[in-house]
Amino acid sequence: MRAFMKIVLAVTTAATLTVALPTAAPAAVTACESGWGSLTKTAAPSTAGPVTNIRSGRQDCYDRLVIDLSGTATQGYYVQYVPEVTMDGSGKPVPLRGGAFLQIVVYSPAYDDNGNLTYHPANWTELVDVTGYQTFRQASWAGSFEGTTTVGLGVRARLPFRVFTLTGPSRVVIDVAHSW
Repeated sequence: MRAFMKIVLAVTTAATLTVALPTAAPAAVTACESGWGSLTKTAAPSTAGPVTNIRSGRQDCYDRLVIDLSGTATQGYYVQYVPEVTMDGSGKPVPLRGGAFLQIVVYSPAYDDNGNLTYHPANWTELVDVTGYQTFRQASWAGSFEGTTTVGLGVRARLPFRVFTLTGPSRVVIDVAHSW
């Protein structure tokens, strides 16, 4: 009986000590915005200058692609998931890595009034370096034809995305979420 009492006392003491110890505060969790959806996003065409650059960045909740335009006006766009991105003019498939593909069309050429290119990437099939990105797999040129420019964006899966424009300078921004 005495051995049994020692065990009960030891278990009771351990339970009391466990409860009495302070606990660490949980790590801060970044709340990611939801509700973007994966359906087509559009904005009416307006007047802006040609495409001058394409760049990307990583954020806590999404990967971002930015298409820079000359001028200060906002520019229209048409962005949607497609089974296959096609080249402007020819309709040929644009090979992309990823489990899903966004066709990004901005209503702005990548050439000036004299037909001279205004955007000169180092590599037309790898417009930006997305090594280490959580969602992006590849951004590739799909052409500039009749006043519109198309970019193919390969992503990990069909994830929610948003598109918006900024001014001063003019930009079209595409954010693709890391998860649903």
